[in-house]
Amino acid sequence: MKRVQPGWELYRSFLAVIRQGSLSGAARVLGLTQPTVGRHVDALEAALGVTLFTRSQAGLIASEGASALVPYAEAMASAADALERAASGEAEDERGVVRITASEMIGSEVLPKILVAFREAHPRIIVELMLSNRTEDLLRREADIAVRMVRPSQAALFARKLGTITLGFHAHPRYLKAHGSPKTLAELLEHPLIGFDKLPSVSRLDKLNFPVSRDSFAFRCDSDIGQYAALRAGFGIGICQLGLGRRDKLVHILPHALSFELETWLVMHEDLKSNRRVRLMFAHLAEHLRAYIASETA
Repeated sequence: MKRVQPGWELYRSFLAVIRQGSLSGAARVLGLTQPTVGRHVDALEAALGVTLFTRSQAGLIASEGASALVPYAEAMASAADALERAASGEAEDERGVVRITASEMIGSEVLPKILVAFREAHPRIIVELMLSNRTEDLLRREADIAVRMVRPSQAALFARKLGTITLGFHAHPRYLKAHGSPKTLAELLEHPLIGFDKLPSVSRLDKLNFPVSRDSFAFRCDSDIGQYAALRAGFGIGICQLGLGRRDKLVHILPHALSFELETWLVMHEDLKSNRRVRLMFAHLAEHLRAYIASETA
């Protein structure tokens, strides 16, 4: 007898339970009833012949078998989203959805203003913006367009270099008025620095021979947005893009001693070149991000 493969709806419910930690939470996000989600999980367990969850006082605990399924279920979810976006508008029509992924800082501080102008010009195109410092997989269509700080290597991707963004140490004028401005790297280390907790981003400073580690940070946050909020609040000295620092009237600290650059690339899948709404968004982002990068040195 031919084995019947479990349908996507079963994996979708399974993935929602993994993410929410309970049947009730999964039911809320999916717009289903709790018994329906429970039946989906039971059906998937029966079809696969494995136990996916055990119950505890803290909720549902994923089994080892369930954890192994997660990346494949996430890939199915990304493919389903891509199918929905493809079906939401004709390739040569100015309507439908364009999904963009960008780093936290580019996505939260730079793109919103740029996207307002796009919305005014193309009101029937819906914009989805995913903020993540993780490199999203365009080959699996997790997004249509990506703003990346590294050059993509996959041959199936179309990439355009937009320029180089420079980063450096900054502080709020209010902080410097109260605590003074460091004149040397040694003095900089005497100030409260803003940096990461667990992420290994301090490695970017290794090339500068700057003796900094996790213990050097007086404020630790694994979110660039959180770090920038602390910087603007006057907590101490931290790293940000020169363009953002100038916009928010922050003071660039030791500009000739400490700075580093990030190449900026705009990327999409080669197959999307024929999609009008994606082409329009790609051209719009390329133009306005180039202007933003150029303003750093203006």
